[in-house]
Amino acid sequence: MKLATLPDGTPDGRLHLVSRDLARSAPAQGALTLQALLADWDGLAPVLARQAEPLEAGGGAPFDPATAMAPLPRAWQWLDASAFDSHGALMQKVFGLDPNPPGRPLMYQGLSDRFLGPAEDVPLPSEADGIDFEGEFGVICDTVPMGATAAEARAHIRLVVQINDWSLRSLAPIEMKTGFGWIQAKPACSMAPVAVTPDELGGAWRDARVDLPLHVAWNGSRFGAAEGYPMRYGFDALLAHAAYSRALVAGTVLGSGTVSNEDYRTVGSSCIAERRAIEMLEHGAAQTGYMRFGDRVRMECRLRDGTPLFGAIDQRVIPAARRPA
Repeated sequence: MKLATLPDGTPDGRLHLVSRDLARSAPAQGALTLQALLADWDGLAPVLARQAEPLEAGGGAPFDPATAMAPLPRAWQWLDASAFDSHGALMQKVFGLDPNPPGRPLMYQGLSDRFLGPAEDVPLPSEADGIDFEGEFGVICDTVPMGATAAEARAHIRLVVQINDWSLRSLAPIEMKTGFGWIQAKPACSMAPVAVTPDELGGAWRDARVDLPLHVAWNGSRFGAAEGYPMRYGFDALLAHAAYSRALVAGTVLGSGTVSNEDYRTVGSSCIAERRAIEMLEHGAAQTGYMRFGDRVRMECRLRDGTPLFGAIDQRVIPAARRPA
């Protein structure tokens, strides 16, 4: 089942079912929003799956992914991990960071009351902040009980999504040194237009990981196509880590962290910071700058046969409107 949220004048939008080729859509009956569906997944999901069947026969209306909101425009909780060893090892080497303790995933809790739509302009305060994109995969769960094992948590993964976790790199080190986590360095994330149930990935949903490449382009030029499978921890283990001392509410979104591979020189990267780190190792200094206002980033993951999956994130960075003095 594929799901999207279209604007209807409310903050949460109107939930729609989407055909597998992302060509057609129809309003979901019985659940007005994705949050409502997640709150009663067992009762509502089978009903919506039957409603989706006519779309494959040409029913519904044309679907334009660029008009969609984020599938879950606001969530009760956004958790982001750093689950790709190659990315973490590279950052540790270049910046002299301490290795993460073994067996303990890196994870933080970020802004969740706003997820940007896939084609929205992204207003940010200043180019001097080091504007960076971060291509990720993510999952959305229903209620995960406190103390759930990884196997138990896996049964609560209801949807898989594609995310751009925007970062302001110049601000991140300042906030990290406080020990209180990120606020200014982490603006709202973006989501691709369509959330999918894990079965839509077929064999590419493997060990609670997305076994597919995430294609990233910056200003129309290829930037990376790293594979999503080489996570140290699958999404099931990450959810179990998060649920150690608290239940996770239905509608929790959890990200993988920047998709990264050990052969980054071949496959490229999913964020500018990683490319800059590679340049620092190879040339002694970073050569690639961060994003400028007017720049565009595009991210898309398809099945290996070319079938569209989440649709594309395609966004432009713009200066935030200044309040009058």
